[in-house]
Amino acid sequence: MRVGVWAAIALWAPSATAAPLAGAQALVGQLDTDLAAHPSATAVLRQWCADRHLADPPTIVAQRRVGDDKPATAAIRAQLHAAPDEPIRYRRVALACGRRVLSRADNWYRPGQLTAAMNAELDTTNHPFGAVVKSLNFHRQALESKVLMRPDATSIPAEIIRNKALLETPDGTPFSLVVETYSSAALGDAADGHAGRQVKSISVELIAPPPPPPPR
Repeated sequence: MRVGVWAAIALWAPSATAAPLAGAQALVGQLDTDLAAHPSATAVLRQWCADRHLADPPTIVAQRRVGDDKPATAAIRAQLHAAPDEPIRYRRVALACGRRVLSRADNWYRPGQLTAAMNAELDTTNHPFGAVVKSLNFHRQALESKVLMRPDATSIPAEIIRNKALLETPDGTPFSLVVETYSSAALGDAADGHAGRQVKSISVELIAPPPPPPPR
């Protein structure tokens, strides 16, 4: 007598990820280097978008998230050298190039250090902060930089880099504290359609051995 039991067995089968992952790691390293070398993340992303043809035209747009305020903590005020009663504004944006959201940023800034025209532009438009305050000739003081894609990663994470920095005027006066998180969308084709590991199922029939013959 044949007794069959069907069972599904899941097999972990790595997809062809070695080349895409190596390419993605290299791009993450390059983006991290570019961001560290330039005071304006907006300018870096605009050039990055253009060089990799992520959108046509390669314009960076700040998609504002309105109504989700995060008051400045005492630590943030201290980093900005702000007086206890000095107004601090908060702006959260996603920087997009075409349909790709390249980064999300939390920004606490001192409106008193900006011009009236700059403040009005920040309040009423989706223009990136770095582009609005470009005429201040600011520089960037890095406080923290972290690559979120581990060297031993088996897939490309949704978030690849997180940076924290102060923006300062040429005389060293801080006017903005930013925390920026960069997404894998910035990697372009290197991240598109990347599935990491795949699970495949196969069905097998387990055949039970025949019963022993009855005793005589």
